[in-house]
Amino acid sequence: MDIKVLLVEDEAGIRLLMRKIIEKTPGFMVVGECEDSEDGLKTFNKLKPDVVFLDVQLKTGSGLECATQMVDINPKTKLIFATAHCEYMPEAFEVYAFDYLVKPFNVERVTHTLERIKALQEPKQASSMDKIVRYEKGLEKLLVKGKESMSFVNIKDIILVQREDSNTVIYTLKDAFITSASLTEVEEKLDPEQFIRSHKSYIINLSQITKISPYGRWTYIVRFKDLDKDALITGEKYEEIKKLFL
Repeated sequence: MDIKVLLVEDEAGIRLLMRKIIEKTPGFMVVGECEDSEDGLKTFNKLKPDVVFLDVQLKTGSGLECATQMVDINPKTKLIFATAHCEYMPEAFEVYAFDYLVKPFNVERVTHTLERIKALQEPKQASSMDKIVRYEKGLEKLLVKGKESMSFVNIKDIILVQREDSNTVIYTLKDAFITSASLTEVEEKLDPEQFIRSHKSYIINLSQITKISPYGRWTYIVRFKDLDKDALITGEKYEEIKKLFL
């Protein structure tokens, strides 16, 4: 299946150039084009692209603010800023951009980024019923409460917690629990010596890590020994983990 790409750019000429480059790269398909952040976010929610190319400054709205909302909906979306403004690179880092292209860019530079994305593309995540979480002190469990049921999750069994579709998902080896609680609320219930907030959108169990490898320009990807999922980790947190195990 082709990797779906959304373009959020207010210059028609740049959109045309990007479309031609992307569609000449096997395995990619441009599914939508937008001129402003509001339309970009609506189209993102509707089409659920795997990759978004967006400018920082648009006719209306901010590309950076739009990217921040996209990350909360799906942190695995690969955001690529294509802009003439170098000075926004630190802000792009804050939303974990996959890459930052400075106009005018050449075809080879864009193609290289697309090939990196193709190599990293993973299947989409699964989902489950909406639930609410709270902590049972002394039991070392999280009580995940639904409308008509309750699930007790052993904290030691938690492998990964992530933001997904504007919710928080708790993954164990056999189950996935969706909660309306924030990632920070869940983080507060977990042992900081066992769990680390690796990224704005992820909490990982250190004992379950098998491999960490480069991902985007400022991030790495984490693999787990018993879970067919992965997580992102910032360069700063990557260095912290290295120190823990040295």
